[in-house]
Amino acid sequence: MRRIFALVIVIIVAYIAYAWLTFPDVSELKSGWPKTTSFMEQRKAELRAEGKDDTLQYEPVPYARISPYLRRAALVAEDNDFYEHKGVDVEALKEAIQRDWEHKKLMQGGSTITQQLAKNLYLNQSRNPLRKIKEYFIARSLENHLSKKRILELYLNVVEMGERVYGAEAAAHAYFHTSAAGLSPSEAALLAGCLPNPRVMNPGSPNKRLRAREQMILARMRRWGYLYEEEVLTEKKQPDKKLLDQTPPTDTATPAPTKTETTTTESTETTETTATTTTTQ
Repeated sequence: MRRIFALVIVIIVAYIAYAWLTFPDVSELKSGWPKTTSFMEQRKAELRAEGKDDTLQYEPVPYARISPYLRRAALVAEDNDFYEHKGVDVEALKEAIQRDWEHKKLMQGGSTITQQLAKNLYLNQSRNPLRKIKEYFIARSLENHLSKKRILELYLNVVEMGERVYGAEAAAHAYFHTSAAGLSPSEAALLAGCLPNPRVMNPGSPNKRLRAREQMILARMRRWGYLYEEEVLTEKKQPDKKLLDQTPPTDTATPAPTKTETTTTESTETTETTATTTTTQ
């Protein structure tokens, strides 16, 4: 029994030492862009194993060149508490663990944008508990060394948004023939909506599930009006009407909808009202 216990201790110490020696220096991300990521390299290896060309679309752009619509859409779709947590959403993590326990298997869920960035940059898609532990510590390190703005900027530039497509700029060109800065609310919602499974939910040819997510994301974005992005994610009350009437700043808030988008919104709201009336009757 003592030998088994000693062996377990040795294994744990060895793993800790390995994790420490291989722990990434996230401070390097304060400026400049990663040339590649762990997820990108894994995808390249898969393509080569299939005898295919391993070229990926990846073109990082600064935060200011990513549409405020997409920044907002990613936050409301992936991490409502982004500006409140310190890399890990403890409550969401508890819920994910409970779901795993109930289903008797490891399932995805409970990951913040910071955790997803950590996984994309340095780890793999394994659901191994040891990998999750490393993800936790890398996420905390990212929060300690980088601003929230930089974390979101990096995430939107490296996350997979379709087959061979990584980041907002590449996705905007691939699906909508525009730049990341020129994305409309609907286009932004489609890109944010595909993130859980971008190879199945194609923003360029949305299936029923992606269309449902698009409408859900647009509804959340409309609900918060023109509040600053940080206020949207930290303020849980109904937004103040005075704030909704303010002209949004050009960089940090969502700009006013275009004429086309306004028409679409009004049409959707009219449909929702009609449906509600019919149900009541």
